[in-house]
Amino acid sequence: MSYINLLSIGSQGGWTIALVGYGIVFVALVSLVIVFVNLPKLLQIKLRSKLKKQGKPTANIGELDIEGSVNAAIAMALFMHFDQIHDEESNIITIKKVTKNYSPWSSKIYGVMNQPR
Repeated sequence: MSYINLLSIGSQGGWTIALVGYGIVFVALVSLVIVFVNLPKLLQIKLRSKLKKQGKPTANIGELDIEGSVNAAIAMALFMHFDQIHDEESNIITIKKVTKNYSPWSSKIYGVMNQPR
């Protein structure tokens, strides 16, 4: 292929790459939605089979579901509890002056005051 043919394909290729990219992102998002919607159902099936193996009744599994607002409140309470653990401080601020040796190389006065004649 010559360079001119690549240039003419390049304008069409840009649209193709954009559409393929958007398509991949859309398919990924749809698949994530499907996984997150069906994950509680799969976990409930696994819990039922586990309870059947142990010989416990599986009729009360619906009681194990907790609403999202309750989960959010529990998560926020845990976050606030663990965040307050390290907040105890002494409230003492100390500033130590660092002494530096004088160096004429870093002094601006010699560059400003001594103008060439």
